[in-house]
Order: sequence, then structure tokens, then C-alpha cells
Amino acid sequence: MADYKLLIGGELVDGDLEMEVVNPATGAPFVTVARASPAQGDQAIAAARAGQPGWAAVPYADRQARLLALADAIAANAHDLARLLTLEQGKPLPEAQGEVAWTEGFLRHYATLELPDRIIQDDDAGYIAVKHRPLGVVVGIIAWNFPLLVACWKIGPAVLAGNAIVLKPAPTTPVTALALGALCRDIFPAGVVNIITDANDLGPQLTAHPDVAKIGFTGSTATGKRIAAGSADGLKRVTLELGGNDPAIVLDDVDVRETARAIFGNAFLNAGQVCLAVKRAYVHADIYDAMCAELAALAQAAIVGDGLEQGTQIGPIQNAAQYEKVKGFLDAARADGTIVAGGHAMERAGYFIAPTIVRDVTDGMRIVDEEQFGPILPLIKFDDVEDVIARANASDYGLGGSVWSADVERAAAIAARIESGQVWVNQHIAIGPHIPMAGFKQSGLGVEQAEEGLAEYTQLQVINIKR
Repeated sequence: MADYKLLIGGELVDGDLEMEVVNPATGAPFVTVARASPAQGDQAIAAARAGQPGWAAVPYADRQARLLALADAIAANAHDLARLLTLEQGKPLPEAQGEVAWTEGFLRHYATLELPDRIIQDDDAGYIAVKHRPLGVVVGIIAWNFPLLVACWKIGPAVLAGNAIVLKPAPTTPVTALALGALCRDIFPAGVVNIITDANDLGPQLTAHPDVAKIGFTGSTATGKRIAAGSADGLKRVTLELGGNDPAIVLDDVDVRETARAIFGNAFLNAGQVCLAVKRAYVHADIYDAMCAELAALAQAAIVGDGLEQGTQIGPIQNAAQYEKVKGFLDAARADGTIVAGGHAMERAGYFIAPTIVRDVTDGMRIVDEEQFGPILPLIKFDDVEDVIARANASDYGLGGSVWSADVERAAAIAARIESGQVWVNQHIAIGPHIPMAGFKQSGLGVEQAEEGLAEYTQLQVINIKR
């Protein structure tokens, strides 16, 4: 019998199927979990549809209180959840502990959000109010890089708005989501939160289901396009948080050592498996050699290993398929540039890639133009600001970006011209539940976080009364 069960209709149930989950640090399975059949996928949607009307009728303050209760439960189980995250995802335990803490914090902030009626007119002639109503049944589909945090990015606003949700984690990281389901069972009424797993076979069924009103997806742009296409027939609402090829523009007046440390941390967090991570760094010619040397030294000194081992700074690639993709990027880096650190898969069990710095590359090369989603950072030389802005914007993606300079006003003026949903100055991946997050171009549709993200889980309705 599987160790972790599905949550359907308020009950923890065995899957009609089972699947093994691999620890990426060893390349071997470490646990067997429940896997839903197509019939159980339909059951989860039916349970959500049955539970949603009653949940929508629950007073808003009570829904907020349930989110706080979930945050409390996550805090109480933080040790176990962090360990599960490291076992299934691979990230170092301190990063996993950070993800658990961030998840708790995001839920606590969601519980403060409100979308009150907006009164447009209230006089002798009439009354006009704008209201936000629940959509109904939401399907949340999430990626494997932050399995707990992103799960609650979907659950939090969906249920706060009065919807019921069916959450499907990535097949390679289902364990933490199922553990979350066990917590949700004791907090939410039956059917409000349902969590099922699959082997990448239930997505089309869930997203095309006629009883689903909205899909919230975090993952690759290619999968996001398929979800958008599959949802079109029913004109379902979609929020898509997709890939990025986030540029960092480093001007000539920075403190090289300090900036290198900041960029390294924001490029190699979670082994580079972050949609908002620095994916390409444009460095001014005057400091290019010094920046390459500093970043290479940091990569060479980084401790790579099992995330449960004390001192580990960078863990493995999360799964075998991504591991093979990243090795392909290493081949491209060797062919097109000069590798000054790393550049190879590590000779050990698991899916480990040495943190890699590549110099002497430019736009038009695969290592620069495509999202690596691994521990690789290409460094591109520039000497003209207008040119580098054009190069940074010459991408199909537009998720994040940053500008680094001792002159904040100068950097801010450049940042305002970058075609990305979030652009930072002298920092990167500075996100929070109070900050809207959106993508330009093929980096997504819609908004997550803050009041704007909550509104995405509602239907706008105008009540217009003649007096």
C-alpha cells in the first residue's frame, strides 16, 4: 500500500494505481505514493463541484481563518515537510526549510487580502456595484521546482475566493503535495481541496473537463501552450506562469565582488531551477574579465551534494529528463564558448551537474537564447547601453530581469525599458505575496500574488439598480 494517499472529497484514499518517487540525489526510488486513475480524476472534479457552493456561502472571514489554520499546520509540520522537499526535489535542506517558511508566510498574507465591493454610483438615480464572485471549480497544475510553495500559490487564492480546487503536482514531486493534502483534510470542508497525482497522463482530462471553470498552471511555456489550447473550447479562465530567460545587466560602476556574489546566488538557487533565476548576464566590457573570474571562483568553491548533507550549497537536477537537457546545454557551451568553471556532469549517483560559468558567448547561441533551467550561467560582454537593452529584450520570454549599478537612478531608467513582468535594481528574485507577479510575451498570462492575483480567481459582476 502506498505511503501517501490522494485527497478526494475530504477523504484520504488509495490510488487505483501507484508510482515510485525517485530521490534525485541517488537516482533511486525512496517512496511509493498513490497515483490517480482517470476515474479518480473525474471523482476529484465531482467532489469539488459538490463542495464548492457550500464553501462559497461560508463567510469570508471564516475562509480567511481556514487559510491561517493551514499556515499553522504547515508551521507545526515544518521539519517533516522540509525533509520531504529535499528527498523528492533535491534542494539543500536550508533551502527546503526556506520554502516551507515562505509557504507559511504567503498563506498568512493571503488571509489578509480582500476584494470588497466597489461602489460606482449610489444616488437618487441608481446604485451600481462591482462584485467579485467565485468561479467554481479550479484545477491547479504545478511544476517540480517548488512543490509546496507553488501548491499553496494555487490553493490559497482559489479557496479564499470561494472556489474549490483540484491540485495536481508534478509526477516527479508528488510527496509534499500529498502530505499537504493530509493537512488540508482536517481544515477544509469535504471537496474544497482535492489533491491527486498522475504520471503526466491526467492533465488533458482535467483541463478540458466541462465542470472546470479555471486552470492555474505553473511550468514550462510548451506545456502552458497545450493547456491554453485544451481550455479554449470551454473558454475557461487560465492563469499561466511560464518560463523565463531572465537577463541581468551589469553596468561598469558596480562593486565586482559584491555584485558577483549576488548574481551567483540568484543564478544558482535551487541548482538554477527557478523560473525567475538569472539565466544570462550581460556584463560591461570594462569589468567583464573581473566578473568572469569572480563568478568562476564562486562556482568552483560551491559545495555540490545531497541536500540532506550538512554544508551542501547546490543539490542535484530534479529529474532524469531535465538532467539530460542540461547536459545538452553543456555540450552547446563547450562548442560555442569558453567554460571557466564546471562544464560537466559529476561522476556520482544521482543527477548532479557542476555549477558552470561560460564566457565568450553572445546572443544567437543556444546557451544564451534558451532557458537552461539548471546550474549554468552564460556571461555576455557589452559596451553600449542602448545595444544591451535591445539584446536583453530580443527574447520570446519576459518574466524577470535586473539591472546592477552604483547609480540607482541610472539603473532604474534602464530597468523601465526592460520588457519583463518584474525588473529589479541591484537585486533579483525579490518577490512576495504582496507583490503582483506577471509575465510579458511567452512567459505567461494573467497575474499571481497580491489583490490582482486573487482577482484572477473570481468572476467580475456588476449589479446595476435603477431607483
